[in-house]
Amino acid sequence: MKKVLILAVIAAVALAGCSSKKADPVQAAAGTAAFDLAKELMKTIPALDPAKASLLITSKSFDVSAAEVIQFLLDQYGSSASQLKTLDAANLKGALEQSALQLGERKLLLAAAVEAKTEPTPEELKAALDAQYAQAGDEGKFADMLKTRGLDAAFVKKSISEDVKIQKYIKSVLAAAAPVTDDDVKKAYAEDKTASVRHILILTKDKTDAQKAEIRKKMEGILARAKKGDDFAGLVKEFSEDPGSKDNGGLYEDFGRGKMVKPFEEAAFSVPVGQVSGIVETSYGYHILKIEGRKKETEPLDKIKDQLTEQLKEQRQAAAFETLLTSLKDKAGFKVRAI
Repeated sequence: MKKVLILAVIAAVALAGCSSKKADPVQAAAGTAAFDLAKELMKTIPALDPAKASLLITSKSFDVSAAEVIQFLLDQYGSSASQLKTLDAANLKGALEQSALQLGERKLLLAAAVEAKTEPTPEELKAALDAQYAQAGDEGKFADMLKTRGLDAAFVKKSISEDVKIQKYIKSVLAAAAPVTDDDVKKAYAEDKTASVRHILILTKDKTDAQKAEIRKKMEGILARAKKGDDFAGLVKEFSEDPGSKDNGGLYEDFGRGKMVKPFEEAAFSVPVGQVSGIVETSYGYHILKIEGRKKETEPLDKIKDQLTEQLKEQRQAAAFETLLTSLKDKAGFKVRAI
């Protein structure tokens, strides 16, 4: 249920170069590590056959194939990518689809940075590399670490350079986010700080429209029982598919704003305490919430003003980033395809 951090898409990972002309989908060549790994993985998911160009992302300017995602993971994790062979079909599918999304979003951001003529300075590039060296111990230990993991040093350094370019571009976009005023801080201070809810979730990921319609019909029946006064924790036990809360009556306790996916959060902070929400749809599926309680800030405003200002700034920057990414996807005709 925790919201994924938006900047995860700019992690230091490998990326094929972009061009103005749409290239053919990447296919693994026989005898390469990517080809051999794909051959192993197709034993679990036949669609990963390296002889086929299975597309996981399509757009007007590029496609992302399963073969490219496997190469992406090899570039990122080196020999550790072989652990993919230990995953069952569901977890392997999830890992590859998430990696495809990261790769596709990164390509969009890098292309936008190039179009905006965003270029990191030599000092910025040096600072990024020095940070990597410091994390490893020093430059020599960094090189040893890459060698141990089977990663190409030149390729990793190129990837870090691209990271800096993307981050600089994103920073320039987020700088235009609306500034936080004193009135904004006072209004936020007066709002509820945390919420506690119980919820029922039935998953809809990878379901067809017909299956989703059946699930929604089922949820309508559950909602009617909840509104009638049936024990909510009992309904959770009987119906909920959320592994994170099913065993404790569906309870998520004292979570703040920005911690849950948006539709879930909006219901948690708007439905009156003690009441049951309608059916709430998120990327996970259909939810029904019962609001257990909400709490306001107890610290004096002057003591937490700076902290609250920073939180509001981060929320606005997150919203600006989501708007940017949505705009880039719409412009590119970006579509995600299931394996």
